[in-house]
Amino acid sequence: MANVTVIGAQWGDEGKGKIVDWLASRADVVVRFQGGHNAGHTLVIDGKTYKLSLLPSGIVSGTLSVIGNGVVLDPWALRDEVAKIERQGVSVTDENLAVADNCPLILPLHRDLDGLRETAAGKGKIGTTGRGIGPAYEDKVGRRAIRVCDLAHLDTLEPQLDRLCAHHDALRAGFGQPPVDRAALLEELREIAPFVLRFAQPVWKRLKKVRRAGAKILFEGAQGVLLDVDHGTYPFVTSSNTVSGTAASGSGLGPNSTGFVLGIVKAYTTRVGSGPFPTELEDDIGQRLGERGHEFGTVTGRKRRVGWFDAVLVRQSCAISGVTGIALTKIDVLDGLEKVMICTGYRLRGKVYDYLPSHAADQAECEPIYEEMPGWHESTAGARSYADLPAAAIKYIQRIQELIECPVALVSTSPERDDTILMRDPFVD
Repeated sequence: MANVTVIGAQWGDEGKGKIVDWLASRADVVVRFQGGHNAGHTLVIDGKTYKLSLLPSGIVSGTLSVIGNGVVLDPWALRDEVAKIERQGVSVTDENLAVADNCPLILPLHRDLDGLRETAAGKGKIGTTGRGIGPAYEDKVGRRAIRVCDLAHLDTLEPQLDRLCAHHDALRAGFGQPPVDRAALLEELREIAPFVLRFAQPVWKRLKKVRRAGAKILFEGAQGVLLDVDHGTYPFVTSSNTVSGTAASGSGLGPNSTGFVLGIVKAYTTRVGSGPFPTELEDDIGQRLGERGHEFGTVTGRKRRVGWFDAVLVRQSCAISGVTGIALTKIDVLDGLEKVMICTGYRLRGKVYDYLPSHAADQAECEPIYEEMPGWHESTAGARSYADLPAAAIKYIQRIQELIECPVALVSTSPERDDTILMRDPFVD
């Protein structure tokens, strides 16, 4: 049996939550390996909707769920999310949730800095969620982060607070803000510590043990490859590496543990926030796709930008992240269109490109080259076998496979867990 790593192969919001939940019911462990509570996964199970940000999607099905060291953890957001999901009848205990004791914490000062920067940037803002993700990652690599394990040693935290506050006080002064209230911060940490520490452990050790016992591990990524800090549409990206290779470093297991890499791909394209978007539609069709696809962010509620399927970007994502097969989601949103378009290349200053250039100015000027295909009037919603799909929809899927140079392993035809067509089983690769 193979392990499976799930990543988004576009700009996030591809429907990872539903696919991860579907796979989690067949896995023994689900591991979040990067990002923070800027991620949002929506699960619909038996008509009941669950919205998760920090908690791995396996928590709903009772699967052991692990928050790995590659995640930046807002402990207050975690407590709120646990309380919310428990009100929906899901039990969260130290038996089914483990948090890496070397996870960096997102603190109130990180949220403050995130908001101050975005406000000051005006029209040049990145479009962050304002939840302190970027500043927390900065402190991690700057070696001044407060980590989960530090919550058990708050009486000796002063030297770390000296380093942390020296950095943030200078930044806050530049924005005309007062220094960090260290006493208040320490008090907040003392209050939240018992809640977080009940789940804290060296998760690399636990994962090593369950792997040796033959457990099937599902690694769950957040955002998408096009938001990767190295490989995405920089600077309009997130603050972590979202590619599949991060599953190894962000969980504490080696690179030979990641197994089948499943890239989640929406049957059209969306993105939230600022940045280039070559196939963006600002017409009635874009409006229709956005409404039918309920394209609003799980975390922020922001309206997503919508466009045609971009095979160039997905092919690039699959190559960079070593994708074994893709899960194509939301194909039912395209039902009823007279024609569908696929971007097969870009035209930039008279030259044709089969990839997205790295420079932001070039990305912004790329004009899509489209291939037109006939649409279909029959419904794909709820289909659970390939034979149930309209012929034109099958041709669309086949053409996507050809253009992205990667096979389709799953097709999702509604938000419901069981409305999934399995063409290649990632756990039995």
